[in-house]
Amino acid sequence: METIQVVLDTKLLQAADLAAKRQKVNRSALIRQALQQHLKRLHELALEEQDRRGYLAHPQREEESRIWEDAAAWPEL
Repeated sequence: METIQVVLDTKLLQAADLAAKRQKVNRSALIRQALQQHLKRLHELALEEQDRRGYLAHPQREEESRIWEDAAAWPEL
């Protein structure tokens, strides 16, 4: 692991310290976890955007979705 220096405003630091105490981890572990979650979310957003652009560039044709209509339909009771 590498050691870095991060500048936080007082309120954010206090909130981080309180959260770390509640989670029973130290400040560094809390920040690592938060950064990992944030980077994961950014990756997911990038994949969603890639999918969106792909569907915009190549929209689904009606006949492609028609084959799934029976499978997706609720059964008659």
